[in-house]
Parts: sequence; C-alpha cells; structure tokens
Amino acid sequence: QVQLDESGGGSVQAGGSLRLSCVASGLIYTMYCMGWFRQAPGKEREGVATIGTGTGRTAYADSVKGRFTISQHNANTLYLQMNSLKPEDTAMYYCAASGASGCDLGPNEYKHWGQGTQVTVSS
Repeated sequence: QVQLDESGGGSVQAGGSLRLSCVASGLIYTMYCMGWFRQAPGKEREGVATIGTGTGRTAYADSVKGRFTISQHNANTLYLQMNSLKPEDTAMYYCAASGASGCDLGPNEYKHWGQGTQVTVSS
C-alpha cells in the first residue's frame, strides 16, 4: 500500500508564494510517477505538474508553466513550489502516485491519492 500526506496549503494574496509538500510511505518503490492535481468548486480535477521518480522528467499544465515547479527532495518527498499565485489557482491540491509509465497530467493513471490541502489566493 502507498500512503500520501500533503501539507503547506493556506491563504495568500495574489502574487504571493506557497510550497506544498507530500510525504509518501509504504510501497512507494512501485510508483513510477508522482504529481500534483487540483480541483476547484464546480470544476473537474486537473493535473498541475508531474514528475517521473526515476527519470526526473516533468510535465506542467500550461496555466502554471513558469510559475510552479515540481521537485523531489528524496525518494519519499515531493514538493510543489508555487510562485506568482493567482486567484484562479484557488483549489484543493492533491498529491498522487502512479505505477504506470508516461507521467502525463491526466488523473486516470494515478491510483493513490492524498487527502488534499487547500490553497486560497485572494485578489
């Protein structure tokens, strides 16, 4: 089993920054991809950024390119650095892990999910 625990969410004014953290435990060695997803009220869950745990390759949603950075501190810890935050970034952010290859931004391949951490950006 894989467990994911997010932290770092909060409230910030537009233009500010936050760093989200995700700590993974359990059979994490079976996970080839990890990523951050978000869901705002009334909207579908969308991929924000993903990273291949072995390759280090990354993918970003167009809406966050140049502002967000996904990284791994070690095998079990995932980060999302969010800069120049906009009100449109307001959402519940989820850490997820996948045993499949590709590491795309679609949520279907990601079978393990954290509980989420709320990010609220005010104008």
